[in-house]
Amino acid sequence: MHQQRTLAVPPALDSRDISLFLDFDGTLVGLAERPDGVVVDPALTALLRRLAERLGGRLALISGRSIAQLDTLIGPATAAIVVVGSHGAESRRPGVPAAAVARPVALDAVEAAFRRAFVGNAAIVVEAKSLGVALHYRGDPAAETAAAALAGQLAAVHGLHVQKGKMVVELRVAGADKGSAIAALMAGPPFAGHRPVFLGDDVTDEAGFARCVALGGGGILVGPARPTAATARLADVAAVRAWLAAL
Repeated sequence: MHQQRTLAVPPALDSRDISLFLDFDGTLVGLAERPDGVVVDPALTALLRRLAERLGGRLALISGRSIAQLDTLIGPATAAIVVVGSHGAESRRPGVPAAAVARPVALDAVEAAFRRAFVGNAAIVVEAKSLGVALHYRGDPAAETAAAALAGQLAAVHGLHVQKGKMVVELRVAGADKGSAIAALMAGPPFAGHRPVFLGDDVTDEAGFARCVALGGGGILVGPARPTAATARLADVAAVRAWLAAL
């Protein structure tokens, strides 16, 4: 169990020394009421392009969203960077198509069960992903207990992993997380031999923080202080953008 510590703002880092891993929602863009409500501005896509070039390709997006969702939201800029989606279950390098991963039929049953349980509640959003189904209750926080209980029941029935986040619970394919994805990338070029640094805001990012620390790097928590494996903290998305621009 992580303890809450006072974390300092991360120092300016030398881009020649690091491999950089970035969460998307809540880190590069603000959280939205609905997952399709996120806005990616031209300044962000330009920043990602500059970072990929400056880091010699040692830049990866590590998101709970699917690769397809990230491509749709960000646009052509994703073609020049490594993109890891579905909490580490799918990965794509520039110029190399992502390996096909079959979507379990069980996820269709989960999606149907989520929709049945909250039919008529327009504040609840069911998000079908490539390798998961997320139940967003940001619009109705009182639904958290019911959402968590239903997710736990369905996970037990279908052999899926429960992934909790900020006002969301997701059932997804087991066997991978953001930490394992970072470890796989750090094992080979161009990432190997550099210090891994991961920026993220949610409990879903803790495995990534822990792995980067174990590999001699660090984790940067975005947002309010909380118990975490991260080694530094930035206040919000604006602070992240400014810190990245200074690399």
